[in-house]
Amino acid sequence: MKHDIEINAADGVAKAAIFRPDNGASAERGIIFYMDAMGPRPALYDMAQRLADGGYIVLLPDLFYRFGAYGPFDGTAFGDPASREVIMAMLRGTSQEMTKRDSAAFLDALTAAGATGPVGTVGYCMGGARALTAAAAYSDRIAAAATFHGGNLASDAADSPHRLAADIKGRVYIGVAGVDNSFPPEQSARLAEALRTGGVDHLIENYVGMAHGWTVPDHGVYDKTGAERHWKRLLNHFQETLA
Repeated sequence: MKHDIEINAADGVAKAAIFRPDNGASAERGIIFYMDAMGPRPALYDMAQRLADGGYIVLLPDLFYRFGAYGPFDGTAFGDPASREVIMAMLRGTSQEMTKRDSAAFLDALTAAGATGPVGTVGYCMGGARALTAAAAYSDRIAAAATFHGGNLASDAADSPHRLAADIKGRVYIGVAGVDNSFPPEQSARLAEALRTGGVDHLIENYVGMAHGWTVPDHGVYDKTGAERHWKRLLNHFQETLA
């Protein structure tokens, strides 16, 4: 069950959607769904609803709200040079720090929607780093974070989320595409070391044969078998941590 809302975020009003179980069951545990670079759209709405049907209140905010109306884009947009240019401009103009500040309002929106107790975060593509950054910044509330084909999770950038590992108190799951230029093996090793040194309960899993974007249905590299494996891991992750 999808309900559109507006959130007074750090730098303006962000459009967002709240999802609840379609069967009408009550839900009290909240999850923030951090979008990929193509933005909120039917494919992500379907994913958020499936997650909500696991017994959660799911919030899917538009992280690009500072740019006003854009798109619509889908998972194939990067193949179009003009679309790619627009998307990359918005991505470069939406820093980790911006989304971290926005996440305080996202947590408030979940509370207003009836989510009590610990919260989970999940992010795809660009959202992966934001899910981890939020888990570090709001560790008193976020008990679990997950990323799938997240990019630059342990880069040389000053705002790379691996630098915040010691601040994360919740459990972390990292689903890695078998071949992903945005998260190469050296970054995976760096992230693993940071999480281990930081004392974070974590699992990094390599999805051999999967390409960046494999979990998202409207993406050109979507893989149904790999996507179903991701759903098993994600739902189990939250079932164990958000009880």
